Amino acid sequence: MSELILTIRPQPGCSETVAAGKAAGLPIEGYPLFEIWPIEWDAPRPEAIDGLLLGSANALRHGSEALEAFRAKPVHAVGEATAREAEALGFTVASTGRGGLQALVDGLSPPLRLLRITGADHVPLTPPTGIEIETQIAYQSEPFALPDLLACRLAGGAIVLLHSAAGARHFASECDRLAVPRRAVSLAALGPRIASAAGEGWREVRSASEPREAALLALARQMCHDPAGG
Repeated sequence: MSELILTIRPQPGCSETVAAGKAAGLPIEGYPLFEIWPIEWDAPRPEAIDGLLLGSANALRHGSEALEAFRAKPVHAVGEATAREAEALGFTVASTGRGGLQALVDGLSPPLRLLRITGADHVPLTPPTGIEIETQIAYQSEPFALPDLLACRLAGGAIVLLHSAAGARHFASECDRLAVPRRAVSLAALGPRIASAAGEGWREVRSASEPREAALLALARQMCHDPAGG
């Protein structure tokens, strides 16, 4: 297993993915192609909200002091990593999803009024009857250019991990800008929507069995041992 596995997600997630990958014995490296910046947001009255809906730990890292008013509200977290970060900050986690934010919302019991704190690039949700969602954008990502040296390495073959649709689109654009042949790069995406955002022409594109870090790393391992060569 010698082919480069690369994660491009922003910090601190990039370092977390690299650490988890190395612990699993993968030849993984990290180069963040994004940086997350907070955005000022208007917090609703806490008494009008029953709980927080969090699709990323970035909502907690960049939610600013406005989050303090909602510390007593239960958190509905998209996955285990977000749930752990919420608990570390003193929030009570009421539910943790395993199949994406929409599946999490679909499994909640109405009536509920949820405050969704999210990024500028986010997945639209369709709440079931009896559940209301107020969305507040608390952060945005700033893309970086792909370095020429890294582009040369990618041209020699690599598996790139994609954690977001925005990351997929930006990575594809940078590869095209620097003439990195798509047929040299395989993509391992956290989900089908993310994989689709990267476009076509890659050596191979696969999606994790579920939108969890462990599943994505398992997919990368499988792709190292069993390349489709498509």
